[in-house]
Order: sequence, then structure tokens, then C-alpha cells
Amino acid sequence: MLLSLTNSCRYSGTFSVEVSLKVLGIMGSPRIKGNTDLLLDEAFRGAESQGAETEKIVVDRLNIAPCKEYYGCLKDGNCVIRDDMDGIYPKLLDADIVIVASPMFFYSLSAQVKALIDRCQALWARRYILKQTPPNSARKGALIGVAATQGKQLFDGSILTVKYFFQAIGVRYADELLIRGVDKKGEIKEHPTALSDALELGKRLAQG
Repeated sequence: MLLSLTNSCRYSGTFSVEVSLKVLGIMGSPRIKGNTDLLLDEAFRGAESQGAETEKIVVDRLNIAPCKEYYGCLKDGNCVIRDDMDGIYPKLLDADIVIVASPMFFYSLSAQVKALIDRCQALWARRYILKQTPPNSARKGALIGVAATQGKQLFDGSILTVKYFFQAIGVRYADELLIRGVDKKGEIKEHPTALSDALELGKRLAQG
């Protein structure tokens, strides 16, 4: 599984400890090194330039079942399904910044990302049913969306979904990068501003 993360702290002086911000990227495209993946990499590069640590979850490579509505999570906040989500829940709660990156399929997020989000019903239950407080009120997130078409409302549904997902896990929707008219693998490299915009997005998120 692509779920490894190295935690590093920088010690300065005798008593102070500086801990790097943790940026978690949820890469929802099935195309590795495709447009969505390349934009997320640039956002990571921007965040890393500000001293942040980054980790990418390639959802398509993981075993994540869809939510089955067993509702076991309403009892104790834990999903009863055992799969790769077991390793993702703590990372979602530990990250300072969460970036959801997805291509648009029929005006929505990819099925891979949507399955991950739906399984976060367990974290929703912790917050709204069991009244558990999210770990850090200063956490924030962003959406990177890439679409082949040009529809006016192309990203509306995905924005609403990601905002509610972030609300459930205690993350503030802070930024977005939405790209229209890009389809072929790697075509984003020909876009006049997209890669630099992604770089700046990562910098902004990491700067606070």
C-alpha cells in the first residue's frame, strides 16, 4: 500500500521543537502521471518549498469497498469493514492539510475518491453522533479538479461533496484549483498556467 509517511521534527535550541506541517494528497485519478496526478505533484512541490511534509494516497491502487450502510460506526465511530481504509482514517485525522485531487466524471468526483469519502461516514459519526471533537480546528483543505469539458456548473457538485467531506473530518475548505478543457494524458503540461497555479496553491496552503 502507498501509505508510508516519515515524520520529522527539527529541534532548535533546548526547549523548542518545530514540527513540519503534514500535507495529505488524495489522488483520485486512475491515470498515474496523468493531469490530476501532475497537478497534485506540483502542489506538493509548492508545499515542500515552505517546509511541509507530503504524502500521496493513490486511491486506485487501494482496496476500498463502498459504504454498505451497516451503521456499525454509529455505535463507536469505527467502520466494521476491514480493508485499506483502516490505514487511511488516522492519516485523515493527523494531516494538517488535505488536498483532494480528482478528474471530473459526469460532473462529479471519480468513483475511487467517492468510495473513500463515503467510507468517512465513520468519521462523520464520531463528530455528529458521538460528539467527538476533531483533532485540530486549524486544519484546512483544497480541491484540485480537472475536466475535459467546459460546462458552467462542471465543478459545482464536486465542490459541495468535498466541502461536506472536509466538514465531517474537521477540515476547512480553504482553496481550489479547477481546470477545464484538459483531457489527454499529460495535456496539462501545455496549459499556460495550470502547473504554476498548482505550485502556488501548495505554497499558500503551507504558509498558513
